[in-house]
This record gives sequence, C-alpha cells and structure tokens, in this order.
Amino acid sequence: MIIKTKYKLCRRLGASLFEKTQTQKYALSETRKSGNRRLKRKKMPSQYGLQLIEKQKLRFSYGIREKQLSRYVKEAMVQKTKSPADSLYTRLELRLDNVVYRLGLAPTRAMARQLVSHGHIMVNGRKLSVASHKTKIGDKIEIRKGSQGKVVFADLQDKIKDVISVDWLNFDIKKKEGKVIAEPKLENQEIFDFKIILEFYGR
Repeated sequence: MIIKTKYKLCRRLGASLFEKTQTQKYALSETRKSGNRRLKRKKMPSQYGLQLIEKQKLRFSYGIREKQLSRYVKEAMVQKTKSPADSLYTRLELRLDNVVYRLGLAPTRAMARQLVSHGHIMVNGRKLSVASHKTKIGDKIEIRKGSQGKVVFADLQDKIKDVISVDWLNFDIKKKEGKVIAEPKLENQEIFDFKIILEFYGR
C-alpha cells in the first residue's frame, strides 16, 4: 500500500493506523493542514457507521483481509475459556507477522509480513512463510542463519532500543531469538474498541 493511500485512510477513519502516521512529525503536519482547510461541519456517523469505522481501523492496522477478520471473529465467538474480545485480540497479536513486528525485527507489520513470506523467519527451528501462522506460548522465533547478514537486519541492536516492548514477548539480542512467554492481554491496549467490532459482526 503506497504512503499516500495510507494517509487518506488515516484521515478518513480518524486514527493513526500505520507506523508512519504515528509520529509527532505527522501529527504536526496534519494540524497545519487542518488549519488551512475551511472548517466543515461533519455529519455524525450512525451506530452502524461507528462500528464500520472501528472494524476498518482494526483491519487496516493489522493488514488483514475482510475474510480473515471475519473468520477470527467467528472463532472468538465460540471460545468458552475467555471473552470473545479477549480471544479476538489474542488471535491477532499472536499472528507470526505481528510477533515479528512486536519483537522489533521489522519497523512495520507490512515489512514483518514480507520477511516471513520471503522465508527469513524461523519458528522452533523450522522455516515458516505463512504470516498468519498462530504462535503459542513457548514458541521460539528467530532470524534464519542465512538471513542474519541481510541489510534489513543490520544494526538490529540499535533498532530494538526504540521498540516499545510488550510483556508477553522476550528477545535475546545475542541469539537473535525471541520467545512467546505469555498470552497478550486486551486490557493493555487502548487503540481499538473490540466490543463495537464484535457488535458489527453480530448484526
């Protein structure tokens, strides 16, 4: 997805969906632009409109197709061990491309998805190229030996310093190996309203 399209999506959905639109520089740029535009009275969205916007925010942020998200929701709704919202969030966060992104091996989820699909990532010693693969507690995620010298992984130690760490992942920089040590908790995120998203699919 080209950058201009990403910016349009963020303006339309009213959210910083992508890593490039979550910087202070982008926020200042948007503030200046809004000051130059004529103020227009925005129409208040309906309940359905709010649900649709929230669903689209989630889908574009994780970079998944509508069919995939719909399937995840159906799986979450039949879960009995946890709430549907918790189950949906856990499924999205434990996707292999998202884990690679959270570990700091890639600056964006899109890049993480590319690294996985090109065979640069291994899970428990086995090369995997399926970005949607569901990881689990105890899984070891590492850079394939033959890929460690690639430019994309250069200065990894410095890059990881800027990554916002999550408490359910652990990363050993010497081994270039990460590990899933717990399940992600919905209570630790404040970006998406999963209740509204589930209401959209429950219509």
